[in-house]
Amino acid sequence: MADTALIYALILGVVEGITEFLPISSTGHLIVAADLIGATGERWNVFNIAIQTGAMLAVVWEYRARFFKVDVTLYRNLIVAFMPAAVLGLLFSRYIKSYLFHAVPVALAFIIGGFVILWVERKPRPARVETAEAMTWVDALKVGIAQCFALIPGTSRSGATIIGGMLFGLSRKAATEFSFFLAVPTLVAAGAYDLWKNRALFSADDIGMFSVGFIAAFISAFVVIRWLIRYVATHDFKPFAWYRIVFGAVVLTTAYFGLVTWKA
Repeated sequence: MADTALIYALILGVVEGITEFLPISSTGHLIVAADLIGATGERWNVFNIAIQTGAMLAVVWEYRARFFKVDVTLYRNLIVAFMPAAVLGLLFSRYIKSYLFHAVPVALAFIIGGFVILWVERKPRPARVETAEAMTWVDALKVGIAQCFALIPGTSRSGATIIGGMLFGLSRKAATEFSFFLAVPTLVAAGAYDLWKNRALFSADDIGMFSVGFIAAFISAFVVIRWLIRYVATHDFKPFAWYRIVFGAVVLTTAYFGLVTWKA
């Protein structure tokens, strides 16, 4: 059983790291992946939220020179952008986990989000803010409000903040980098809060499981971050939109015809 838990932790850690910073929803992929391999229940739900911290550490390491530089404007913008989702998450987290942390609602959010990305990319808007450092606190607040949509599993935190930032006048690179930065307080707070609230579900024997998940999420997220920054310099997000639509359609089709017994 212990070996099985480590394998599950490795799989889920890799899924988390690969999907966290792409506009395809890490939470949605984790819910579907966990359902497929049988890593279900409250313990695994908490685990999936906690290992997001591993992906966050990849951002801190990649941008360590900027994070550990005393940049009052950046820190202020991160606090402003963090607050809307933090408040709504505290108010509605129980409802969201009870009713939306399932494969079919996630699939619907995948499809809707895919069409939103296609709509935004259909007519690119001129960028008003070229770099994350040039953002005002109002720009940060707008991105923070966009991040609130990511409370719905399957929407994608990265997708909401990047596409929302582009809608509000940020360049593709500025929106992507600020989405990376905003992941740090958001994922740390979500992981720490959920793990502390549900600490009774775990024991010292689970340290190995969490270690494997954290390390897998860190390594895979680090690779994706470096790739995505190069990608956005010359590409748009349409391929991710079509991936979301196809992925969601596959989940809905398998659910409708009973090919996969998704947990209800």
